[in-house]
Amino acid sequence: MITETGIVVSALLVAAASYRVIDGPRVEDRVVALDTISTNVVALAVLYAVHTGKAFFINVALMLAITGFIATVSTSMYIRDGDIIR
Repeated sequence: MITETGIVVSALLVAAASYRVIDGPRVEDRVVALDTISTNVVALAVLYAVHTGKAFFINVALMLAITGFIATVSTSMYIRDGDIIR
């Protein structure tokens, strides 16, 4: 019961952050919203793994977390410097 509630809440938070990605006034707001979506998708994968007992989704969550982190850092460097590789 608790995992289902967590999955629903996390999905609602993804929907709310999606609004900010679409209607964000600045690029920085959109980046933060995308990072929030990435974090909630990782939470969804972990909650699903706990709910179903399939450990494979823990590996999926780890890969999503790494990918989200790299994307956030790369986008932040691009916004700050105008280039990712110096």
